[in-house]
Amino acid sequence: MGVAVTSVGRPTSVDCGHLVPTTMDVTDFHAERPRLTAIAVRILGSEADADDVVQEAWLRLSATDDIDDLPAWLTTVVTRLCLDHLRKRRTRSEVEPPADPPSVDPEADALLAERTGGAMQIVLDTLAPAERAAFVLHDVFGYPFDEISTVMGRSGTAVRQLASRARRKVQGAPEPVGTQSAPAESRRVVEAFLAASRGGDLATLLSLLAPGAVMRADLVGRQMGTQPVYDGAAAVAARFNGAKGAQPVTIDGDPGAAWIMAGEVKVAFVFHVEGGAVQEIELIADPDVLATLDVVWRGVLRT
Repeated sequence: MGVAVTSVGRPTSVDCGHLVPTTMDVTDFHAERPRLTAIAVRILGSEADADDVVQEAWLRLSATDDIDDLPAWLTTVVTRLCLDHLRKRRTRSEVEPPADPPSVDPEADALLAERTGGAMQIVLDTLAPAERAAFVLHDVFGYPFDEISTVMGRSGTAVRQLASRARRKVQGAPEPVGTQSAPAESRRVVEAFLAASRGGDLATLLSLLAPGAVMRADLVGRQMGTQPVYDGAAAVAARFNGAKGAQPVTIDGDPGAAWIMAGEVKVAFVFHVEGGAVQEIELIADPDVLATLDVVWRGVLRT
């Protein structure tokens, strides 16, 4: 018996290891398609781009087996494809003449206008890709932050900050007084941290870390030999003491560092700084997540 392939299905393992398609895949996907399209339209602001993303999700589903939770898997794939699309759109805008704005789905415009006080244009043109995704998933569709964390491959701290930052921009609210100088202070802390890391200055590393600082690594990072969690300032400092090679960057607007090889980000470290001290570091090595990140180093937006 050979491998039967049709235009409808993701193959599943049956009959002594041979693969055959099932109509269940098609039925399940079509049931999810309206929800996936709605998410993509609201993140991208373009019905045509949303259709492309959902079609790509279908192609990936057709080549994937053993999915435990199909709705969650599809949400993750569509969201990450949207983020990658937005990142590439921003990159193109840096080097190409201004183009006509993407067509916006009227239904999506009306929904976001209702939820955000008519700030659709701000959502489309001002928010960074990760901010848009976190905002749309949480504020428009009501996804809890723990699910958004899984979908985006980011920490709970990160997605909360992204959504909060996006919400303030959409509402036109000023930054809280205590955080107005935070970006510059955070960059200073991270740059000092990286310099101390390269120089093997353990005392300075410890001084820049909050006592309860933590670093969390994603699954790919763990497969590379990193521990899942480094808990406490001493553990985090020991991990970075003497480490070289990471370049200072910004990641989705937050200070960070990255290992970059041949112009490609291999590992990203996102720093969350509060009160002049590093509270949390995300180690991201999953290529699918790295592809969604807006990484800028030396004034250059990565392609």
